[in-house]
Order: sequence, then C-alpha cells, then structure tokens
Amino acid sequence: MADTSRRALRLLSLLAARRRWSLSELAARLDVSERTVRRDIETLRLLDYPVTTIHGPAGGYELGAGHALRPLLFDDEQALAVAVALQTAPGTVFGLGLDAARALDTLEQVMPARLRATMESLQLTRLQNYWEFPAPPIASDALKVVGSAVRHHHVLIVESLRADGTRPEPRDADFTPPRRIEPHHLVVWAGRWYLVAYDLAASTWRVHRVDRLHLHTPPGTPFTPRDFPGSDVAHFVMTSHDRGDSLATWQCTGTARLHLAAETVARWAPGGSVVEHLDPQHCRLTIGAWSWAGVAGILATFDTDLTDVEPPELVEACRRLMKRWKTIASTTSDKSDSTTDLINDPF
Repeated sequence: MADTSRRALRLLSLLAARRRWSLSELAARLDVSERTVRRDIETLRLLDYPVTTIHGPAGGYELGAGHALRPLLFDDEQALAVAVALQTAPGTVFGLGLDAARALDTLEQVMPARLRATMESLQLTRLQNYWEFPAPPIASDALKVVGSAVRHHHVLIVESLRADGTRPEPRDADFTPPRRIEPHHLVVWAGRWYLVAYDLAASTWRVHRVDRLHLHTPPGTPFTPRDFPGSDVAHFVMTSHDRGDSLATWQCTGTARLHLAAETVARWAPGGSVVEHLDPQHCRLTIGAWSWAGVAGILATFDTDLTDVEPPELVEACRRLMKRWKTIASTTSDKSDSTTDLINDPF
C-alpha cells in the first residue's frame, strides 16, 4: 500500500510537470507496466484529480485544469531541486534572498517527514566570486510589470535611467523622451536582467537593462507579437554590444581598441565591462581588474591586435608581461633543444 501511494504521488507529480504524457512514457518513468499506470490513474480519478485521456496518435494523459496541487506532492528529486534552487537564488531582485529563505521554511513545514529530511540534508553556504558583477537589484514590482507585459503582450512606455539609477531631466544632455516598446522576452545573464523588445519609434529590435528602465504604469495597449529575427534570443542578447551595460568598480580600469567586431567581443567580455562599436572590424573594450597585469591578461585572451591602449600604467603592465612571457618561451625552448640533443646523441 505504501509503495502504491508513493507511486500515485509520483504519477501526480509527473502529470503536473508537463501538459501531456503518453502511456509508455509514464510507464518508463515510473518503472512499472502500462497496466499498473492505468490502475494508478483510476486511483487518482477516485481521489477527484481530473486526469483526462486524450485519444489519437498524439494522445495520452494530462491533468485537467481546476485542481491546485499542494507543495507536499513533491517527490524526492523535486524536494532536493527546490532546496538547492531556493538556497542559490541570485540576489538580483530586492528582498529575494529573504523571500527565498521564507519560502524554504514554509515548504519544509508542509512536507512529509521523509521529504523534509531530503530538503534538510542539503544545507549550503553560497559564496560570491570576485568576477560576479551583477546589476543593482531591481524592485519586485518592476519585474512583475515587465513580466506581465511580456506575457500579455502589452506595450510598455519606458524612459532610460543613468547608470546610478537617476532619471535625466529634460534639460540634461543625456535626456531621452519616453518611448513605446513591445516587450518580447526576459533574459537573465551574468546576474543582470535584460528585456528584448521592439522599439516602435526606431522600428528595430533592442536589448534593454531592466534596472536602467523607468517604467510608466499601467502598461499600454495590447499588440500582436512579431516574429523575432533569427529566433535565437540568447545569441541576440549576448552579441548586442549596446545592451546598456555599465563598467563595474575595479581598482584598475583600462581600455584598448581591438581588431574584432563588437558583437564578438560583447559575447566573451567578462561582466562589468563595456564594448563600443567603432566599425565593422573594430571595437573598443573598457575593462577592469584588481591589477594592471590582470587587465592586460584579459585583453590578451582575445588574441587580436591591440591599439590605443590606455592608461600608461596598462601599457607598462603589457611590457612587463611581455618580458615574463619571453622568458618562459626562452626557457621552454632551451629545454626542448636539450631534449632533442639527448635523443640525437644519448652518449
């Protein structure tokens, strides 16, 4: 009986996780026969869970609408996933850390003892890496407004904010009037929230940093979604050099002109750096590190010609690294020559 009950809960969890399952898929996931799956589905129906049978070649079973699943219906794997997700939730939204901790406590209270033990078995400490430079946390209300506009296809009216989060005045040089955009997709990358949207005034697709937008609420009128060019939202965000990124605070900050396209450098540049388009074959990268040698080393990873390197401290660091690498190359060459001599004349 206990095995049957656990299997029924597992079946219910699978039905809740995906819209439709075939009978063979359910049998494989539960490691039982198809006849046993049919019997367990009847058990769920007797408990008033609306499991619907879909007939036809693409048929199967799905959980009907109108029945809320309680958190205690997680299986062991889901309980572990929730414990990890809530403890490693990024701090990109104001108050998210405290909310995640409260959510974990709430779920543990309603879990059966066995599942609660699974969740409590993984208590971890999350450390921030020095290279993590997320944007300032955004307000949960702003995230709800943007998310709702994306889901319901409502036009957003936005203004651009400065890097410090302030709104330019109409008399300021960097002031831009409110504009209407059609929000398409929310993307989280390197601890920063990006909104992919179609700018109605400019008639082009753009990437916006959500924390750099002042949102006019409520959202505007509904719109019919456009076909996104290329259909690869991730690639579009990563290769857009003008996505509104601002330079992170570092002890040393340098800049150089790279013989690479801006979209290429934008994809591989570390978080907290800024890429400027110069022409189709060149861009300027402004980047920081804890030392001038660190800045020089990062620039070297792009394996391309560098010009207009600034400031002088960065140029001097490049010279020092060049001497070190030359010494390493010379030492390696000497060892190689010695090995060759021994092979040719071992005595």
